[in-house]
Formats: sequence, structure tokens, C-alpha cells
Amino acid sequence: MATINRFEDLEIWKLSRSLSKEIFRLSQNGKLSKDYELKDQMNRSSGSIMDNIAEGFGRGSRLDFIQFLSIASATELKSQLYRCVDRNYSSIVDFEKLSENANAVYKKINGFIKYLNTSIVKGTKFKDRLSK
Repeated sequence: MATINRFEDLEIWKLSRSLSKEIFRLSQNGKLSKDYELKDQMNRSSGSIMDNIAEGFGRGSRLDFIQFLSIASATELKSQLYRCVDRNYSSIVDFEKLSENANAVYKKINGFIKYLNTSIVKGTKFKDRLSK
């Protein structure tokens, strides 16, 4: 796997950013735009996914990165999407598209966690430490 020097280059971050933009677009129109609590919660949770990926990357430690990736939960957002459908805020088409995108982010994050769990690289935080 190629060395990534910026979180902006991570595919999982790019996907989560795209998902966050789609959630924002959905939340600006129709009945959802008037349900301030759910709208804000969805925008916060979708933004939290990309923020936790960035934060974990910035920690410079493989184990810290894994911890932050595990916090970057697309499943919380997916549950909120169900509430949108249940309240008739979203069409089934929008729901299915956003749900598929949330699933893709979830799978990519879990795949990346699996990769990091098998990696021998400790991260930049520990690369110059001497072993005793």
C-alpha cells in the first residue's frame, strides 16, 4: 500500500466527505429542513465520520488511528436515515442511495481497520523510538 502523507488523500475520508455533502443537501430541503433536531444530528454525525478519520490520521499512531476509525460510525447515520423515511422526509430513492453510500463508507472503514491491525508499521509517532 502506498504511503499516505495527508488525510485528504485517504479514499475513506473522500467517501465520507462526499456522504456528508449529500446529507447536507438532503437536509436543506423539504420537511427535514424544518426538523432542526434531526437535521442537525444528521449533519453532525455525517461530519463526525470524516472528522474522526482525519483526527485518527493526525495522531501519528496506528493504534490511535484504529481507535478513531472505530468511532467514525456510519451506522449511526444510517439509523437516522431510517427516521427520515419513517417521517416521510426522504424519498425511498434518496434513502436507498444514501444508505448504500453509508454502507460503502462503513465497509471501507472496517476494511482499513483490518489492514491496520495486520500492519507492522507503528506510525510516525513511534518510528524513531528505540526498542529496549
